[in-house]
Amino acid sequence: MAAETSARHLSCLETCKAQPSREMVIRLAEYLDIPLRDRNTLLLAAGFAPSFTERSVVGLEAAKTAIDSVLQAHKPYPAFAVDRRWNVVSSNAALPQLYEGCAEDLMRSPVNAVRLILHPAGMGPRVLNYAAWRAHTLGLLRQQLQTRVDPVIKALADEIAAYPIPAHSEPLDTFNAAQSLATPLRVATRLGVVTFLNTITVFGSPHDVTLSELALEMLFPADEGTVEIVRTMVAESAAAAGNDVASDAANADNGLSRSPILT
Repeated sequence: MAAETSARHLSCLETCKAQPSREMVIRLAEYLDIPLRDRNTLLLAAGFAPSFTERSVVGLEAAKTAIDSVLQAHKPYPAFAVDRRWNVVSSNAALPQLYEGCAEDLMRSPVNAVRLILHPAGMGPRVLNYAAWRAHTLGLLRQQLQTRVDPVIKALADEIAAYPIPAHSEPLDTFNAAQSLATPLRVATRLGVVTFLNTITVFGSPHDVTLSELALEMLFPADEGTVEIVRTMVAESAAAAGNDVASDAANADNGLSRSPILT
């Protein structure tokens, strides 16, 4: 069989008539596509040391460089890296206009991407296809729970499911030909409605627990109207940045400094 062992030997392992070797635990876990975090747990349960390291994102120097390069290259469109619980660990800080009006506590690190988009005090009231996006998000969270039981993800899914659907939300069955291919994210901003399609990318063949649980989420414009609005947002941000530089220079001449909240 694919796990390179006999049915008889597996039966002996299941009935505790035989003890698995370290190699057997690793081979079965790989065949079953068990997450690296749980493979370490299986190894410990079998009496062996964990096989996979778990470093912080900062400690993953080569991977962090690659992540930052991908995120920055995706500008002017939003892109961010999230951990297994959808907390943002890195972002390209694109289009701050999307987050205008969001509660400060939702924007405080660590920012949870799922909560920020759907929370009533976050972007939720401005997500025009809220019902469809929430259904899409709950599908992802429930898929995670099928792979690995995580009380934090379970609590997040329950929290999201309890959010009220805004009265203006488009019905779930409101899809055009482009939307039938994937669920878009439609957000009302003061500059107009922007529509994005998202992709989620993971690292191939990771050997570190943290790296195996990181995902890169990138938003792409779904129509020409979004492209034009994004251009306006970028120009607006550039003009604001220029004003900030001029203000900093003036303050420096006067012996003043900017508040750290504004930097």
